[in-house]
Formats: sequence, structure tokens, C-alpha cells
Amino acid sequence: MAKPIHITDNTFDAEVLKSDIPVLTDFWAEWCGPCQTIAPILEEIAEEHNGQLKIAKVEVDENNQIATRYGSLGIPTLILFKDGQLVKRLVGAMPKEHLLLHIRPHLPGASTSADSRGRPIV
Repeated sequence: MAKPIHITDNTFDAEVLKSDIPVLTDFWAEWCGPCQTIAPILEEIAEEHNGQLKIAKVEVDENNQIATRYGSLGIPTLILFKDGQLVKRLVGAMPKEHLLLHIRPHLPGASTSADSRGRPIV
């Protein structure tokens, strides 16, 4: 069962930028209400997309170098990295389907066409 992994300033490059699968990185803080709201959604996504997507969590108060490097001023900030490159930035808590709408096109084997819910059109 896949779970989000906790990333630090020291492990970010190895775990996120050098990952062979896309990584959705959650910049969050313990005191952030919206961060707590989205956390269970990210756990579900990690489990459902095991092997296709990695969920990484960066606690911004303890790892401010990475947060500053990627301009994570508002939290939660969700940044999707693919092949070491930032491909999508989302700010704020959102429903699971809305988040998946932005993630699915970047997953391995994703179709380039999708319906309004982000599901591939076959």
C-alpha cells in the first residue's frame, strides 16, 4: 500500500526531481487547516495510483529552502513534477476529482484526450 512520503530539503532532489514516475509534492504545515483537509485525499490518491504517481510531503516550516526555491508562499501548494520538471502548480485545498483532473494527463500511459472529469477518452 503506497503512502505519501515525507521529504526534506536534503532528500528533495533524489526523491522528487530524480523520480522515474511523476511526483505530486504537497507543501504544507501542521497549523494549516486546508492542509489538514487535503491530507486524506492525497493518501487516497497515493494508494489508488501506486506505481504511477508518488505523493511527497514537504513541511514548509522545517524545510524552507525547498519551499522558497519553488515559491510556495500560500499553502497548501501542490506541485506536480515529471521528469524533474515542474509541470503543474495548484494552490489551496480542492476536491479529489478536481485535483485528479490536473494530475491524470501527466500519469504514465495517460491519453492526451480527456473528458470534463479528467478521464481518458478511448
